[in-house]
Amino acid sequence: YQLIMPPFIEYLDALLTGSGNDLDLQTFKITDQMSGRMMGLRADMTPQAARIDAHPLRRDAPSRLCYVGTVLHTRTDGYGGSRSPLQVGAELFGHAGPDSDVEILSLVLETLSLLEIADARIDLGHVGIFRGLARDAGLTALQERELFDALQRKAVTEIDEILAGTAAGDEQRRRLAALAGLNGGAEVLARAGDVLAGAGNGVNEALDNLRAISAQMQQRHAGLVLNYDLAELRGYAYQTGMVFAVFVPGYGQEIARGGRYDAIGEVFGRARPATGFSTDLKTLMNLSRRDFDAGEQAILAPAGNDAALLAAIAALRAQGECVVSSLPGQTDSPADMDCDRLLVSESGKWVVKPVS
Repeated sequence: YQLIMPPFIEYLDALLTGSGNDLDLQTFKITDQMSGRMMGLRADMTPQAARIDAHPLRRDAPSRLCYVGTVLHTRTDGYGGSRSPLQVGAELFGHAGPDSDVEILSLVLETLSLLEIADARIDLGHVGIFRGLARDAGLTALQERELFDALQRKAVTEIDEILAGTAAGDEQRRRLAALAGLNGGAEVLARAGDVLAGAGNGVNEALDNLRAISAQMQQRHAGLVLNYDLAELRGYAYQTGMVFAVFVPGYGQEIARGGRYDAIGEVFGRARPATGFSTDLKTLMNLSRRDFDAGEQAILAPAGNDAALLAAIAALRAQGECVVSSLPGQTDSPADMDCDRLLVSESGKWVVKPVS
């Protein structure tokens, strides 16, 4: 994956293009003192990655992009309550099939494995199911937003009240109301096939897409726990297909999220298929069991301008070693400097010795 570095602050018309109202509300805004135009501090790097794929890169082949950087939110969200997550993520542009979704899901699992975060559970959903049922029922934009909000909260009574105020038929209302209860293990997909039978507008195709992704993930990752929540619609504003959230035991919020968002590049003049994920690196580091301090520390070199000493320091750094050069008059111990080795002169040569 190719590392990109989008700007932290941009003009709003570029920063929020195609991203939906939710991201607008999460974005801190300031006035450019030179032009008078409104600018925003990025709240999500995904739309920026889509713009980079559409314009600077303009590849016909699939593009794999990754990023890491601070984002700023006006309100806390699922990233452990932080308003300034250190967002890290990856996006795959240019492929529309389930294989690219599986690649992204696998990348999430490999990231967690690298950090020794165990027992991850992935919750899968598909916004195409809700969108298809909403179109089938003829919901207005306002009714769709209200129902979306109620489904996120699994507010069954409120869902029934909203549907009762629509022009949808009994069967259409029944299917939409059923989404709140379609969550659980592998049996959910089979049950959804029965409960949503007869629905049009791509609902069955969305279910088939989830089945294909699930089958590949189970084949690649033995023992993987997959849950399904057909009312899981995070990122609904610009997601178009499979969506997912990742959870681990003992942590009450998602630790990563992602999904497919094929339409986001359209506003940049290049509607390419796209799928990806993002997470907060600070949250992952807090959950990680990996000892990143294991192994050798730095080498402490004495102060001085001796040519042989400077050459030895340069050679060690070229080999990937971390060398701390002491300053004149410095009396700190190697431990104070996080060093476990010393660069010392022996028989006219500079050699590395362990701290005794």
